[in-house]
Amino acid sequence: MPKIEETVLQNDSSEAEGEAHKPETPEQSQENKSFCSEDHCPERQPEVLSVTELIETINEVSKLSIAHEIVVNQDFYMEESVLAPNSLEGRFVETMYKAFWDRLKDQLLSTPPDFTCALELLKEVKEILLSLLLPRQNRLRNEIEKALDMDLLKQEAEHGALDVAHLSNCILSLMTLLCAPVRDEAVRKLESITDPVQLLRGIFHVLGLMKMDMVNYTIRSLRPYLKEHSIQYERAKFQELLDKQPNLLDCTTKWLTKAATDITTPSSSSPDSPSSSSMACSPPNWAANNSELPTPTMVLYQGYLNLLLWDPDNEEFPETLLMDRIRLQEMESQLHQLTILASVLLVARSFSGYVLFSSPEFVDKLKCITKALTEEFNSRPEEAMLSVSEQVSQEIHQGLKDRDLTVLSSKNTASLIGQLQNIAKKENCVRSIIDQRIRLFLKCCLVRGMQESLLDFPGGLILIKGELAELGWKFVNLMHHNQQVFTPYYAEILKSIIPPTQA
Repeated sequence: MPKIEETVLQNDSSEAEGEAHKPETPEQSQENKSFCSEDHCPERQPEVLSVTELIETINEVSKLSIAHEIVVNQDFYMEESVLAPNSLEGRFVETMYKAFWDRLKDQLLSTPPDFTCALELLKEVKEILLSLLLPRQNRLRNEIEKALDMDLLKQEAEHGALDVAHLSNCILSLMTLLCAPVRDEAVRKLESITDPVQLLRGIFHVLGLMKMDMVNYTIRSLRPYLKEHSIQYERAKFQELLDKQPNLLDCTTKWLTKAATDITTPSSSSPDSPSSSSMACSPPNWAANNSELPTPTMVLYQGYLNLLLWDPDNEEFPETLLMDRIRLQEMESQLHQLTILASVLLVARSFSGYVLFSSPEFVDKLKCITKALTEEFNSRPEEAMLSVSEQVSQEIHQGLKDRDLTVLSSKNTASLIGQLQNIAKKENCVRSIIDQRIRLFLKCCLVRGMQESLLDFPGGLILIKGELAELGWKFVNLMHHNQQVFTPYYAEILKSIIPPTQA
């Protein structure tokens, strides 16, 4: 019989497979396969891999993804996988589980009892219990070996003397000793179950949760070690993939080529434009004119910033950043949300004056209102900003009134509401300036570092300093990790993009 529940992460990290992480979204699942997907770059003509090579490649990508996720995501942990009951996979798993437990019940009730399924289940229970032990827990190891001596249990089964109820109680006692405090209540509830099949089923479920707890403990323990060696590990794993697929860097090359073009092409959004020239944090002008020659680092940083403007339908995502595609899309969404939030606060402050916005409580209240009302901004921008304008104008009116200050006239109130509603438009002046300043701040963080950038914070963004600093830290840490891992590949590509005399 196949195992009831697959092991999600073996104690030996070299045996880790693609399931050893949080349940994947369809996008993440596709992302893990994109390294070896023929459709990743439409113009690409990849080398045809055999089935064995394809499986090996997917496994290597899975290992690389797991190690990368543990290092860059401090909140990474295992959680119980719950399949949608109406999904095909959910129905299939439920049917298979039910068939097994029904078969076990029929075997135990038969005359004489048939212990075939019970022995297989007990063997797997023993393996799970042993996997939960730490290296020095020899006494518990001996107890498990003694209580679940499979040779002895087989002999008892052959003579019809296998006491399933007694063994279940022994297993519960061992689980009490091994489980984390968070599982104590679940183990206690099992002690009240009298039906042997239901008890074994409950035991198996709780053991799965205990195994997940051990995986999370192992992840926390390994994180410092992985951080120390992750750069060499990720680079080596990627090189193995590159050896199998020499054209694996095609999309990365296109990405860096576009970044070089962006730097040498003047635009109205360059740091010299009037709308951003007052920004205290502005880094050196990278695209003032075509006579300025880009450096490899400039090109790379421009490429990183371009990722926050990436068309989600564009499949030609750089291969060296595929593991972070979902993460970068989330950052892009956060950047967009901060742009709307800062725009609302800036307009509101211009009408209400210094007194109201010198109150952290008032500002936090406006932030909460704006965040809540703009959750569906992407799908309904006009409706969202209509709600924001009405609510924010009411809060300003009430705030001024509570402080015995002059409330806004009907004309100013109408102007405030109108300007807030105009933020729904992409071409809105305030929104465009805020978006530009946020991106320039992130560029500054890459060039000058987070600490220096935070000390020289850009004007107009001070009301979202905490939120923007959090986004900046995440973006810079992720990009610097990527830079450390893939610098040799980037340097080689940039040699062909930037002539050595220019670089």
